[in-house]
Amino acid sequence: MALNATLFKTTLDVSDLRRHYYQRHQFTVARHPSETDERMMLRILAFALYADEHLEFTKGLSTDEEPDLWQKSLTGEIDLWIEMGLPSEKRVRKARAIAKQVIIFIYGGRTAQMWWEENRNKISQHSNVKIFEVSIEDSTALKDIAQRTMRLQCTIDEDSVWVSDTENNLEIKLTEHC
Repeated sequence: MALNATLFKTTLDVSDLRRHYYQRHQFTVARHPSETDERMMLRILAFALYADEHLEFTKGLSTDEEPDLWQKSLTGEIDLWIEMGLPSEKRVRKARAIAKQVIIFIYGGRTAQMWWEENRNKISQHSNVKIFEVSIEDSTALKDIAQRTMRLQCTIDEDSVWVSDTENNLEIKLTEHC
């Protein structure tokens, strides 16, 4: 018997001081049975960082053909491809060939650092690919606030990303690798 996705109803208020973007988003995130709360919350963080009316969650882990989030133009071209985890160099190559901009959020502590060291030279030469690392402490803190019904606020300025709910206020540090 196949396991069903777990649904997380989310209200996300984004205040992005860098882009002057202030909007409330309401959506349901389907967490794949093999996905962790940590990864799901990082998808929500990525959504907040790149929030736009055309940005959308995809089938994610359910398909190899799509990233975790994407933003398409009105003509169907992929403007933004957002990937979580430690993708293969082949997958990064595919993404950068079909999307105008590729963003990869790596996490997992030492494993993420090893992935970056292994892929740095191949990825750094492509101007349309950016890598952000989320520390294991920050991704764990995000995981700990996951609930089936969430009301989150995300405030973004030049140096900081703050994610809060009714009981927690987390500062998330992103390390940009390229």
